[in-house]
Amino acid sequence: MQAHKTVSREEWLVARRAHLAKEKELLKAKDELRRATRELPWVKLDKDYVFEGPNGKETLADLFAGRSQLIVKHFMLGPGWTEGCVGCSFGADQLDGSVVHLMNHDVMFTAISRAPYPEIAAFHKRMGWTFKWVSSFGSDFNFDYHVSFTEEEKKANRSFYNFEEGPYFHDELPGYSVFYKDEAGDVFHTYSTFSRGTEMVGGVYGFLDVTPKGRNEPPGTNLSDWVRHHDKYAEKPGDSCCHS
Repeated sequence: MQAHKTVSREEWLVARRAHLAKEKELLKAKDELRRATRELPWVKLDKDYVFEGPNGKETLADLFAGRSQLIVKHFMLGPGWTEGCVGCSFGADQLDGSVVHLMNHDVMFTAISRAPYPEIAAFHKRMGWTFKWVSSFGSDFNFDYHVSFTEEEKKANRSFYNFEEGPYFHDELPGYSVFYKDEAGDVFHTYSTFSRGTEMVGGVYGFLDVTPKGRNEPPGTNLSDWVRHHDKYAEKPGDSCCHS
């Protein structure tokens, strides 16, 4: 690491305040970006996806588990893999502390991979995670959301990822997708992010900011009105998910 200029505490404070002004500008820009995120148009799903997980067969609508919003982590774990992608696993290590708060704030969180469920369950147990994780093996889900790719795409060296055509890169790639279920039971795709965009979500507020209801805090309130110590919630991540 290169040598840095050494200054007095007073000079450091001047520099830090100037940098703080830039940080606040960035935060305001991010708030505006996420406001625009929540105003994106939606797509109503017209295909029935079925997944296999710890509760057997479940549809995408089932995965909401009583919530109106669902965040899906597209986890890179393909059929026959002995373990999940190290990058996805790195991200998953940071999830369990967030999921319990999301689940108790009208947001369900589920990881989905194309590997058959027994392969997912073995790695899930090995890693000790508690968030729900299901298999899309045999369905079009991963292909429709452009996180899994076919042999034909591989041979043609062309695939669609992160909203654009480009050279084929890998059989499986990461991302997050957000869905909303209305009172009639209709499911809508509201948002997806891929590649380095996944670095912009994470943590409770980072996830909430890309859901349709946002932080969902009544005017004049803040997190103290809905957040609890994680051991005081009625529902824990393990309540809706189990390891095989």
